[in-house]
Amino acid sequence: MPQPDHDIRNRLLIARLPAMPQILIKLIELLQADDAGMPELAALIAKDAGMTGKILAVANSSAYQRQGRGAGLEQALVSLGTDMIKTLVIGESVFQTFSSFPHSGGSDLRGFWKHALGAAVVARDVARLMDYPQIEEAYLAGLLHNVGRLALLATAPREYATNFMARDDEALCAIEQRTLQITHTEAGAWLVERWNLDSFLADSVLYHHEPAARLESAHPLIRIVRLAHLVIHHADRPELVNEAAALCGIAPSALETVMHTAARQVQKAADYLGIDLAGADDIVAPPAVMPPGDPVQQRLQEEMRNMMLVSEVGQTIARQQDETAMLEAITRSARILFDFATAVVLLEDPAGQALAGVPAGEHQQRLAGFAIPLNKGGIVAGAAVERHVALATRGGQPLAIPDEQLFRILDTEALVCVPLVAGPRCLGVLVGGAGGWQLPSMGKRERFLQAFGNQAGNALATALARRGQAQRQVAHIADEYREASRRVVHEVNNPLSIIRNYLSVLDAKLARREPVVSEMSILNEEIDRVGQLIGGLADLRPLDPAAVTNIARTVDEVLRLFRATDFIPASVQVLVRMLDEPNEAAGDSDLLKQILVNLIKNSIEAMPDGGRIEIANRGHVNRERRLFVELAVSDSGRGLPPEVMANLFGAVQSRKEGQHHGLGLSIVHGLVRQLDGQITCRSGKGGTSFEILLPARGSNGELTGAAPRLTD
Repeated sequence: MPQPDHDIRNRLLIARLPAMPQILIKLIELLQADDAGMPELAALIAKDAGMTGKILAVANSSAYQRQGRGAGLEQALVSLGTDMIKTLVIGESVFQTFSSFPHSGGSDLRGFWKHALGAAVVARDVARLMDYPQIEEAYLAGLLHNVGRLALLATAPREYATNFMARDDEALCAIEQRTLQITHTEAGAWLVERWNLDSFLADSVLYHHEPAARLESAHPLIRIVRLAHLVIHHADRPELVNEAAALCGIAPSALETVMHTAARQVQKAADYLGIDLAGADDIVAPPAVMPPGDPVQQRLQEEMRNMMLVSEVGQTIARQQDETAMLEAITRSARILFDFATAVVLLEDPAGQALAGVPAGEHQQRLAGFAIPLNKGGIVAGAAVERHVALATRGGQPLAIPDEQLFRILDTEALVCVPLVAGPRCLGVLVGGAGGWQLPSMGKRERFLQAFGNQAGNALATALARRGQAQRQVAHIADEYREASRRVVHEVNNPLSIIRNYLSVLDAKLARREPVVSEMSILNEEIDRVGQLIGGLADLRPLDPAAVTNIARTVDEVLRLFRATDFIPASVQVLVRMLDEPNEAAGDSDLLKQILVNLIKNSIEAMPDGGRIEIANRGHVNRERRLFVELAVSDSGRGLPPEVMANLFGAVQSRKEGQHHGLGLSIVHGLVRQLDGQITCRSGKGGTSFEILLPARGSNGELTGAAPRLTD
């Protein structure tokens, strides 16, 4: 949607306002280098024909020319001196810039130029008295201090023409704010910043109307320009002038000398620059007035402006990265838009029973434990419950204790309570502190306040939803990690049981002084396996894609572990049926070992009264054009219950004791998947059989030819 034409800030952005001449920008750079000499100044001026002509004209005037013939550029620079050259370059550059503003040619600028030159020479002399190192910068700041008036005249001639030459005081700024929503100080500072003059020039323009109390610790250039402004525009207010002079450390007698010499220096500078100030003293600066206008049209314009501002603010708030930054953006934007002295946010607690203070911002310590019940009434609670803007003044009506506390916390005369609404829900209340005199205007801007609250509430709701989603993701990851930890603990118990049993065997053999080399080797292998299992929790050990497992050897190693430690009862018979070919599968043998340990343990536990376990290599199987080796582990136990079969390879509640029981088959399933294999189960009264399809060695791709004949 295009910006409305009455938006002066938007017009400033798109207006073709003049740029500062490059010669002045380079001069400022030289001055800030603190070593600008005549050669540098001469080289700079020689690049600008217009500036060269101005320098020669002044040098050849009767004030400087003593000989009968004209001087060249080098002689002119020597005769003028560095200080005069700098003054002429700055003055001529600013004169060219000011003359390039739209509508400046049709306005009487004599009074404007007299004030600008007056502020410049006073600022320069005050800077000398203060030993401020950048005297020319002070001169330039004085010239530019009211450039915002030209900017407003250029962009809003119809609205600003009546006040262009008005008396430069706080009343003018107030009317500018009401009619244009921007003052000439703000417009001037914006323009100077756009010129990229790397100094405090923009700040000196912005704050030249600030009271002395606010400028005690300000940069010297800001205080210099404030004093120059008062000397030129408000010499009839000696109390203000003396107060500003005291901030600059200037004695009244010294300031009086500056004021007496200012008029002569202004006329001299105007003559050198070719500016006609004749009759400037006869121009009376009238007080600022509100321009006439159609109230209905003004109201429509204000509503449109408010809509655009709210939309822009909502986007700014939504761009913040976290909740704290978003809350700070909300309070900061509210203070700027509604001129609140201070502002805080109270958010609805998780139970939806109270508004809780947010421990952020300037009042975070006092708000950390502050809460307002929503069911006890009061101004702030009512704004949240009714989702409507509420206004209150201290002593204007009976107040609930929490409302009185907020008055004291914010140290304010009035409260403006703006509900932060997102759909049907009120997320909290923005509470702004304001002066009592501001409440009538706040009442007129109620729709604007409500729209701001809606935008802020929607942005906040989105942020809270993102935070909830992030918390759910973190919780999900934590659950997955806990589940992985349980699986590792379950698997680690297997080698630990073997190690424990082998230690018993080892102890008996050592007592009999028998050799234990074989047992020590197995113990080392199982200890290494424990480390691998724990490392697998963080995927520290990558799988080797070229690994090959000898199925018969792996089965033999597993059974040797069980038999040597008497883990297989004498009542359980184990039969092994292996083929010479195929006997190799793609994948890590340690994974197959884990699979077999779990399945054999389950089979033993399924036959407490004894029985038979059979481990068989059933040869090749072609499944979906891929070649596998089928390995079966069967037992003659009582079979699996239907509820276990229904969720066979998930974590189930087992009949066995211990917090990690019931994980074995889910772990087996995961290990088979890691081997890129498949597993199925058959179970009934005659027992249970697990058929594992392991990728045959070299069968990672699909079969392209005729499938080989597979035999049992």
